[in-house]
Amino acid sequence: MYINRNVEKQLLTLVNQYPVISITGPRQSGKTTLCLNMFKDKKYVSFEDIENRHLFNSDPKGFLENYSDGAIFDEVQKVPEIFSYIQTIVDLKGKNGLFILTGSQQFELFSKISQSLAGRVAIITLLPFAFNEAYNDINEAQLEQVIFKGFYPRIFKENLNITQHYSFYVTTYLERDVRQLINVKDLSLFDIFLRICAGRSGQILNYSSISNECGIDIKTVKNWLSVLEASYVIKILKPYYKNINKRLIK
Repeated sequence: MYINRNVEKQLLTLVNQYPVISITGPRQSGKTTLCLNMFKDKKYVSFEDIENRHLFNSDPKGFLENYSDGAIFDEVQKVPEIFSYIQTIVDLKGKNGLFILTGSQQFELFSKISQSLAGRVAIITLLPFAFNEAYNDINEAQLEQVIFKGFYPRIFKENLNITQHYSFYVTTYLERDVRQLINVKDLSLFDIFLRICAGRSGQILNYSSISNECGIDIKTVKNWLSVLEASYVIKILKPYYKNINKRLIK
């Protein structure tokens, strides 16, 4: 059963205003499901499939001729050369709502978009369920249960074992995303870093304290935090000050 998402109205508006829509968000947040349900008339290609990557890399122009009327390209950051070709197509077509691009690594995706598709693309971030998407009634669950369960769609769809599911998620995240984003020789150390950050959720960020506990330098702490933020594992909340400069630098 498909659960309607809060971003749908915004997405439909942007599709009529921009030739390319980029949907980013963490793995398993429902990006593909959203696209397939909202754009059923578009062809779908996943670049997680190594065969699709090979077909594109061997003949980019020939590959894209099959999608000159637009398509959904999933995990598009895996074929970075495609953005220049998409730019050429949308400039020639002059039509909105042609391509829907999804990706789960915002740094890689945004760097390519800024180079080739600036001014042509609208960006939507799709996080896991909002509370009103997952629960019909605020009294359905206690706060502790809601926080413990989280909001990843597959947990609700398959009624998964929560502890087991998040264990699998962290393992695949460490093996895939972290190794793609940075060269971490000791994944166990990064795992400890990840758990220390989890234990500090909602607290003031102290680089020195994390550095001391993990046994890594502050530069590495900042680098690794940027990786967590790039893959939507954390969100760093800026402080509120009446002075705008303080908001930016504190």
